[in-house]
Amino acid sequence: MVKILKKIKTLIAIFAVLSLTLARIQDVTSQATGDMLMFYSEDYPGISIEVSATAETVPGENMTLNVRINCTARGVSVDSIKISVYGFKYGREELLLDSISLMENISLIFDHISQWNHTLNVPNDVWGATYAELHLKYSIMGDPSKDDPNFSITIVRNVYLEELESMLQSLNQTYGLLNQTFWECFQMNLTAENFALLNQTYWELHENYTSLKGSIGGFDTTRTAAIVLSVTTVFFAATTVYLMMRKPKQYW
Repeated sequence: MVKILKKIKTLIAIFAVLSLTLARIQDVTSQATGDMLMFYSEDYPGISIEVSATAETVPGENMTLNVRINCTARGVSVDSIKISVYGFKYGREELLLDSISLMENISLIFDHISQWNHTLNVPNDVWGATYAELHLKYSIMGDPSKDDPNFSITIVRNVYLEELESMLQSLNQTYGLLNQTFWECFQMNLTAENFALLNQTYWELHENYTSLKGSIGGFDTTRTAAIVLSVTTVFFAATTVYLMMRKPKQYW
């Protein structure tokens, strides 16, 4: 019985640790890959535009945006060129991460390349795909032109889900080992019902043990009293016999 109680206590302790592990989610500080990838390339009349960005990053880290604009004709005047970057809060709610004004009210020089590098921080609650919107408004020799393309860019890894998946895999392995130990000890599978039954049995045995311990204490007290009473009885019996056998002295 003592061995069974020890095994039950061990299993209860293990389950407590597993419960704490499930409740606890560690912060992940994985670094971004840092690799740049071309996400957009388009040749417009008089202008060619290329947009590159960090291929992959994680929440709380940075992503870099690179925009390259080449003037391919004469007489190109830019009213405005802007780019906006969007992410998704919790992977669902669209969120503006940054809006960058690249050019405004400027005449371009033929065959001249302009380039911008911009670094922005990804919030901790943003993951999944991100995308960019390019707002282009310009003219060639007074002939206006505009476009507003949007395109996917950097992937923000959901490191929280990755951590949960890793923890789940580890817990599944631990569960397999516990189930094996459970079967070896009690010849039953490790289920919530069986564990609840054993837990109830443990507390019933614990209460019986406590009650038995109290009974043993009472028995010790009774035994001590009986010994004292026996010694006292023997003493009085011996005294009585002595007095009865003692002859009185004669004085005549």
